[in-house]
Amino acid sequence: MSVPSDNPLAGSLDGQLQAFARAGSSRDFSAGQVIFSAGDPGDGFYLVEAGSVQISAAVGDNEPRVLATIGPGDFFGEMAVLDDAPRSATARAAAETKVRFLSREELLQLLDLNPRLALNLIREFSRRMRAVNQKFVREIISAERLAVVGQFAGTIVHDFKNPLTVISLAAELACGQKTSPAARDKAKLRIMRQVDSMTSMLDELIEFTRPSGRQLALARTDFALFLVALMDEMAAEISERGVILEPGTPPAGLDVRIEPKRISRLFQNLIYNAVDEMPEGGKILLHYAVTDTELRVDVEDTGKGISPAIASQLFQPFATHGKAHGTGLGLSICKKIAEDHGGRIWAHSEPGRGATFSFTLPLGR
Repeated sequence: MSVPSDNPLAGSLDGQLQAFARAGSSRDFSAGQVIFSAGDPGDGFYLVEAGSVQISAAVGDNEPRVLATIGPGDFFGEMAVLDDAPRSATARAAAETKVRFLSREELLQLLDLNPRLALNLIREFSRRMRAVNQKFVREIISAERLAVVGQFAGTIVHDFKNPLTVISLAAELACGQKTSPAARDKAKLRIMRQVDSMTSMLDELIEFTRPSGRQLALARTDFALFLVALMDEMAAEISERGVILEPGTPPAGLDVRIEPKRISRLFQNLIYNAVDEMPEGGKILLHYAVTDTELRVDVEDTGKGISPAIASQLFQPFATHGKAHGTGLGLSICKKIAEDHGGRIWAHSEPGRGATFSFTLPLGR
């Protein structure tokens, strides 16, 4: 396999390879003709004199893919010279092409006569291997991103089906001529709840796609005042599901530097996650610890705890752990928010007790 140079055979290597023009044999190939195939014996080395050659290989699901195009003055087939192994790729003339072919023995004789040429060829081989590595690292990263987008698309489409079905049925009921005012009000409430659910999922997508490490709009915030208002609002919501929120007494007069909206989401995700794990009801308790540099918050619940089988995957995207709803992004978003603020987040669970999620925030001072 070969990757062409930005400036093919520049410098001293370009001049030294002119020796190839006086060695080996000339071969002509018509457009589309195979020069060698993957798996063929690695019998030598080619220098393109005119035309162009495409190097391709089967990747992924064994679909052939063009890896490089070799033009005049550049060479290919060098890996067979180095490792004395079968060809790893296929070379095909992309146009009417003329090449200079040197067998392995002819090339080795030429290198014996010109040690500097051997050194420069090794440097060029090394540069090409680096280029190949960088190319495939970029492609792997791109493929992983596409896989994440595809996985999220599948998740979000699946999770939107239920709310849309409820909205459709409720709207049909509300528009019925014989529907009573009370039934219309109930249908309206159901629609509003489902719209809120869909909005929440879209908010998670927006949060998940925020670039990590971006410049935050931090505000110096009195932590106790911020938390009391947030907990009062959340306590009323989750009490309807039989869960009691005990926020304790947050440290007074303590300043933190935060984006309030994002830290609110961190608390919401952790607390709603705990509520989901306690369908029969329970308690959520908050604890605090302060050091010279940071504030630690523990969110403890009285649920069944964390299964050892999923403990290592808690903060991975799309890990829903058997939940009937949700995008599976909640805890990965928590991790992202904590780390963007310069903090940390982790979880632990003891036998016979619920789960505790802990995170830290740097102090404002």
